[in-house]
Amino acid sequence: MRPLTRRQGYATFGTDSGHQAASLPEIQAFALNDEALVNFAYASYKKTRDVAVKIIGSRYGRAPSRMYFFGGSEGGREGLTMAQRFPADYDGIVSIVPVISWVGLQTAGNRSGIAQQNGGWLNAAKVTLLRKSVVSACDQLDGLADGIISNYEKCGAVFKPSTLRCASGGDEADLCLSDRQIAAVNTIHAPYEFTFSLANGVTAYPGFGYGGEDQPGGMVQWVSGARPAAFPASSGAAHGQQWNFGNGAVRYFIVRDPSFNALEYKPDAHADRVRYISGLMDSTNPDLSAFLARGGKLIMKENMADYAQSPFAGIAYYKSVVARMGQAVVDRFFRLYATPGVNHGGSGVSVTGTPVPQYVDLLGVLDAWVDHGQAPADALTQTARATTAPFAVTASRPMCRYPGYPRYNGTGDRNDASSFSCVAD
Repeated sequence: MRPLTRRQGYATFGTDSGHQAASLPEIQAFALNDEALVNFAYASYKKTRDVAVKIIGSRYGRAPSRMYFFGGSEGGREGLTMAQRFPADYDGIVSIVPVISWVGLQTAGNRSGIAQQNGGWLNAAKVTLLRKSVVSACDQLDGLADGIISNYEKCGAVFKPSTLRCASGGDEADLCLSDRQIAAVNTIHAPYEFTFSLANGVTAYPGFGYGGEDQPGGMVQWVSGARPAAFPASSGAAHGQQWNFGNGAVRYFIVRDPSFNALEYKPDAHADRVRYISGLMDSTNPDLSAFLARGGKLIMKENMADYAQSPFAGIAYYKSVVARMGQAVVDRFFRLYATPGVNHGGSGVSVTGTPVPQYVDLLGVLDAWVDHGQAPADALTQTARATTAPFAVTASRPMCRYPGYPRYNGTGDRNDASSFSCVAD
């Protein structure tokens, strides 16, 4: 990303979503307050935007000529929320790894803790074993053995966790997975199916993908943690973050009882409340016609080794917009890109520790589209850079527009984007 400077003409603003987490006993505790909950869901972003426009106009003597929203993770959800709820407010939006189907994600995160009970927990060594096996099965699906799972959709059909089964089915140290651990892996990678519809007719949350399991910001941080999920939790750092966020959402957003044991949570027992929270929090409305009518442009990006939220949720949302509005219409204003091998925060390393190209100026791409009508290319170039000045480019690779993925051409420098083509199986 590029830094914003006064010379570029940007004034920036942000919000704390209507509450300050540092003052709370747990970060989700604000949801017990109805006003704070609605502010977090959508209201604070509208309020902040409207006040910011007034302040900017007062300071510079005129209103902004363009309004852009740039956010990732929860901020990515907020960007989509603005396009869906307040389509007249922004000319362009960049939404990176958005937590689109919020209720589905938190339910699946809570499930990941439940799945690793009673012998299902994966320690760090088993996570490394899992990654090595995934690479062995899926690495060359993109035409190049480089430790990066670029053909991310096909890998889920090719790799079978059962190939790692311990002979006895029990836990035989770190060179295999027990039956319970295999079941946990399968559960985490399977959709969470609701028995009732959430907002906008959504009935499932996609499973997680394969690749990058043991890299920083991978499965250990988000899924397994240093020890199995427990309630009450030992500490915020002891367990996988999926469990920490998921059980907090269950207790404060859904059940509204901090003492509720989320290991026993069943959505069906709280269906009305689940639907209500989904209506507030889920940014899954596929009808973006009002945003299109005002000339809005939307760029969404998913990181395919993301274990904080399933990148397939973003893909499912994109497909729902196409189904609602038609591909030709969607092509006029909406792009979805995917970066294989990188985590929720956007960084990643191959199985040998080589940095995965990740840097791309999406704000510049959005600005060119909105201001000059230059539609984004089907392949944007991402780079890896040295960590010291002058930060020279050490590798590049195309970031492909979905459903494409970067496939090695068979010849050429594997560290140069020109040696790859964006293809779709």
